[in-house]
Amino acid sequence: MTTATTTASLLETSLLRCGLSSSVKFKGKFESSGKHVLRTLKDWRIRCVSDDPGSRPDLVSSRRKMVVMLSTVQLLSHLVTPYGSKAADIYPVMQNEIRKVVTKGKAAGVLRLVFHDAGTFELDDNSGGINGSIAYELERPENTGLKKSLKVLAKAKVKVDEIQPGVSWADMISVAGSEAVSICGGPTIPVLLGRLDSTQPDPEGKLPPETLSASGLKECFKRKGFSTQELVALSGAHTIGSKGFGDPTGFDNAYYKILLEKPWTSTSKMTSMVGLPSDHALVDDDECLRWVKRYAEDQDKFFEDFTNAYIKLVNSGAKWKKL
Repeated sequence: MTTATTTASLLETSLLRCGLSSSVKFKGKFESSGKHVLRTLKDWRIRCVSDDPGSRPDLVSSRRKMVVMLSTVQLLSHLVTPYGSKAADIYPVMQNEIRKVVTKGKAAGVLRLVFHDAGTFELDDNSGGINGSIAYELERPENTGLKKSLKVLAKAKVKVDEIQPGVSWADMISVAGSEAVSICGGPTIPVLLGRLDSTQPDPEGKLPPETLSASGLKECFKRKGFSTQELVALSGAHTIGSKGFGDPTGFDNAYYKILLEKPWTSTSKMTSMVGLPSDHALVDDDECLRWVKRYAEDQDKFFEDFTNAYIKLVNSGAKWKKL
């Protein structure tokens, strides 16, 4: 598959995963130079899709949503060859070098890097987000332990830089999180390249505190542009690691199954330590609980929704290289 074909496919996929779909297939031609030619968009109809069982898709033709779609196409078209002529080769190099240093035992820490770098995003002022600023924020209490994970990735980045200098930390972290999920048996998540790094730390106090209630979590994620469904799907990242949700190196839907059991209510000291207060809160809220039950019953659905939410997460607040 050529770089042009791959990019066209990623453009269509990314539009759909941004919540935009159409009554006709995305049609475009991408030349090897990175230039793009789009056919007429006058027949596009944007569909608002809800995964809420029983809901009806609402077909609308909205000028505002057309602007969103066109902006997305324009943004993504900048990413055809963000690293010059070697762009077609650098993504697999990044994957291979990351897999050399990220074992299953280190996967949870690497995935946590993604959440702590991207999680500073605020929709209202478009601040924070996935920008590599985590490198300047490692001494913050909420980032305890992430210094080791960044050092692991640094080994891979040295090798990548030998082949393609200038690959950003934001891109490395985004791809590494995707690979961490895959290494542990989770879905394969495509990641577009071209993010720019920040030269300073993001403001403090932007990550969701571990003690938030369900209503607090929903409000916090809403400010970052995420729905309740996406909140619950992204929380499934805790299925790997040391929080007590099944196999610590297996990415599956055990997180949701164990949440429904509420082991932290037990008198046993071991089971009472399972999860964080923010995990426990999900089953105390009817809206969140509906999605917890859905994912506990259907791992494929969890994988699909986690993939979509992850792609959105690693694009949150990103500043992009231009051709």
